[in-house]
Order: sequence, then C-alpha cells, then structure tokens
Amino acid sequence: AASTGIVGATVVTMGLLSLPTMLRQGYQPQLSTGLICATGTLGQIIPPSIALVLLGDVLANAYQDAQLKQGLWSLDTVSVGDLFVGALIPGLILVGLYLLYVVVISLWKPQWAPAFAATDGEPRGWRALLGGLVPPLLLIAAVLGSILTGKATPTEAAGVGAFGALLLAAANRHLDRAIVGEVVRATSRVTAMVFMILIGASLFSLVFRGFGGEEAVHNLFAAMPGGVIGATVMVMLLIFLLGFILDFIEITFVVVPIVAPVLLGMGLDPIWLGVMIALNLQTSFLTPPFGFALFYLRGVAPPEVKTTHIYQGVIPFIAIQLIMLGILALFPELATWLPHTLYG
Repeated sequence: AASTGIVGATVVTMGLLSLPTMLRQGYQPQLSTGLICATGTLGQIIPPSIALVLLGDVLANAYQDAQLKQGLWSLDTVSVGDLFVGALIPGLILVGLYLLYVVVISLWKPQWAPAFAATDGEPRGWRALLGGLVPPLLLIAAVLGSILTGKATPTEAAGVGAFGALLLAAANRHLDRAIVGEVVRATSRVTAMVFMILIGASLFSLVFRGFGGEEAVHNLFAAMPGGVIGATVMVMLLIFLLGFILDFIEITFVVVPIVAPVLLGMGLDPIWLGVMIALNLQTSFLTPPFGFALFYLRGVAPPEVKTTHIYQGVIPFIAIQLIMLGILALFPELATWLPHTLYG
C-alpha cells in the first residue's frame, strides 16, 4: 500500500478494507487505528514517496549553494534517485520495528489482537487476487527501476507510469471520458497547489536572504553547543514541532531551503540529511491536532471508533518513528551505504 506514495489514499483504502474486519475480529480499536495510520504514512519514506521527490529538488539546489559558497566549482549533485535508494534500508527497518511492536503486543496482550480462524483460500480467489496485484506491481517496479538504474529521470519515469496506468485502466475497461476528466482535474488542483506554495516559498526565501537571514541562521548554528551535531538536533526538533501545525509541503518549501544550505555547508551528507528530514516529516501525519492521517481515517472509520481511540493508537508508532530517527542519526550508513555503493 505504501507504494502509492500518497498517505491519504493508503489510509483511506486500508481504513475501508481492513479496519472493519479487524474490529469484527475483536482487535482493540486503538491498536487497529494506530496500525493503519502508521503504515499509511510509510509512503512518505518508502519509494515512490512524494516527500522524497519534493525534497530531492530542494536539497539539490541547497547542496549546490553550499558548494558554491565553499568555493567549489566542480559541483556534486544529489538526485531524487539517490534519496529513493537511501530511504530503502531505513524504510524497511521502520517496517520491521512496526512488525516487532505488533508481535510483542500480540504476545503480551493477546486479547488486543486475537488470532484469526484458519480458513482455506479459494483457488479462484487467489487467481483473481494475483491478477489484480501483479500488473500494478510490475508498473511500479518499472517506474522505480528506471529511476534507480539511472535509465530515466523522475519526470520521465512519471510519464512512463502515467502511460502504463492508462493501459491498465483500458485493459480493465475502466478508461472513459469521465474517469480521465476527473484524474486531469485532480492532478491540476494538486499541481496548482504545489506551485502556489513553491512561488510563495521562493518569494519568502528571496526576501529572507535579502535581509541577511541566511547569515543569521549560519551564525546561530555555528554558535550552537555541539557544533554540527547541536545544529542538526535543533533543526530536527524544529521540523518535528512544526509538523504539529504545518503540512509537509510547506515545511519542505519554506523551512528546508533556509536550513539545508547551512547544514550541508557544515559537512553533512545530503542523502542522509534528506532521509532524516523525510522520516521526520512522516511523523507530521500522525501528530495531533492536524495530523492528516488521523483525519483521513476518522472520515472512513465506523461510528464505534472514537477520535480518542485514533489519537491514543498512534502514540506508540510516533515513539517508534522517533526511535528510528535516533537509529539513523547514530548510524548514517543506513542511508548512505546503498547509494554510494550503487552510484559511487
């Protein structure tokens, strides 16, 4: 489900399909809702994450600015593909931590997650399931594979994905004027929103730099106790707190362009920094009062599920994400080893 790269679509789909079944089976509402919300946000860290796509462009510009200010003219680059590869191992570890938590809870308090009765699957049902899963998974593999192997840029791969999605819709006889029109309108709305935020953020950054804001940030970070470590901790704490009230797009376009050039100029690896920020932004979908995943699930949850159940359910998963953030901070090779091995 995380392969959609969109939190809302994942949470709503899993909320409609899985939550009623889990509740009928006797699962605790807090555990059920927390699990769905948390796994829905995996699309922010596991490719093809929209957050990584946006961060890739912002960090590429910030990395070039940092190198130019250091007097370097043979510039290294960081791409969306680098961030995709760098996020794979941390994303899989985060999935493992989620699974470990659920297993421990199931063994410690089995009444919270009673076992399902064993049933024999119908062969026809399995064939239909595979027929519905394999083509989309092949399309996702083609899109991601073209990016990770360097055969296509993210924009070119997106075109391949869109064309493949049209072919799948036509093969399933779901391609008509009404559906295509709705897709075009929805895409136009999202694109317009992102570009309006980008324009506003660019104007803000221009004014901020014109009044010496970037130098002030650099001086502040340089005076922080602990040097680059203290500055990084402060930025991560700031992003985490802003996630309570702001969407990840606003943070990416407004906050990251201000702090990233300074941090990269202090010697941080851009891939590691990008994955750290993406993992931090992932928590913004779970933190009340404006955690979007909470409201997505609230909109499709059965009436017996209270809002307090959802809030209580996500607390352990927020803690797990913060633990993962600490692990990645202590072992940056988890994000940098694979990209450097593949791309040098």
